Amino acid sequence: MKRFYDEAKADPVEGGWGILLDGKPVRTPGRNLLAVPQDKLAFGIAAEWSGQEGEIDPRSMPLTGLANAAIDHIAPDPAGFSVGLAKYGENDLFCYRADNPAELQRRQCEAWDPMLEWAAGRYGLQFETTTDIVHRPQSDETVEKLSNAVASLDPFRLAALAPLVQIGGSLVGGLALVEQAMDEDTVWNAIRLDEDWQESQWGEDEEAIAARDAKRREFAAAMRFLRLLS
Repeated sequence: MKRFYDEAKADPVEGGWGILLDGKPVRTPGRNLLAVPQDKLAFGIAAEWSGQEGEIDPRSMPLTGLANAAIDHIAPDPAGFSVGLAKYGENDLFCYRADNPAELQRRQCEAWDPMLEWAAGRYGLQFETTTDIVHRPQSDETVEKLSNAVASLDPFRLAALAPLVQIGGSLVGGLALVEQAMDEDTVWNAIRLDEDWQESQWGEDEEAIAARDAKRREFAAAMRFLRLLS
């Protein structure tokens, strides 16, 4: 679709901030009003619309996409969405360790143990770790407490949490970012640890590099969305 407007700007609406294109409110793909709770996020979304030239490219508008997801797909049933996301806590990446070599084990402990220790202290739970590739179930209490942590988030934070968790396979890492307990690079490096190790041993190809870079951009966009919500 070609750009059809001259001006995009953020504007206050009831309960938050909306986006106007030549004075007309933007709506989501589900025909809901595109409105967000924070002015900084609204200004960021408006900047994405302002930055479109010629054809409108949704891939260059990640903030808009996350806001649309929050409004259209999560807000109607946040509890249901939370259940699916919380399942990542049942087999969190950080609980599955290598049985060799010793150097990889050391790196996993250094990067992953602080994450699990933070979550244990924050939510009052304990994790079971394993060097077996077979699923190692967490206790019902641990799963319940992680589920409650996810369910407590509003639809916009759930929208940002989803890619953070899905890209890395760690609910703990995602929650640490949402709660500002860990910084972006620390969590990114932690979830990339195994893949980076393999690449250091066997080299990397162009396809793997492209996939990694695409994930990094999506991860960074979700983090920017979170920061603008704060």
